[in-house]
Amino acid sequence: MKSAIFALAIGGFVMSIGSAFANSDDAKWVAQCIKDNKDAKVNVSVVTTYCTCMNDKMDENETKSISQWEKTHKKEMHECEKKAGWE
Repeated sequence: MKSAIFALAIGGFVMSIGSAFANSDDAKWVAQCIKDNKDAKVNVSVVTTYCTCMNDKMDENETKSISQWEKTHKKEMHECEKKAGWE
C-alpha cells in the first residue's frame, strides 16, 4: 500500500509540473530523484521540494542525475535540505 501511495504521488507530481517544464526534461529528473529517495524517512513533499531545489541549481546542460550530482555538490545539497526541511 505504501508503494502504491508513493507511485501515485510521483505520478501526480509529474503531471502537475509537466506543463511548467514543457520545453525540458526537468520533470523526468525530479521524478527520478523522488524515486531514488523513496525509502527516505520523510514526507514525499519534503523529498519533492528537495529534488526540485536541486534540479533548479543544476545547469540546463547537466547530464548527471540529481542523485549523482548531489554527491559532488555538498553546498547545494545542504541548501536544498534546509529549504525542504530535511535536516
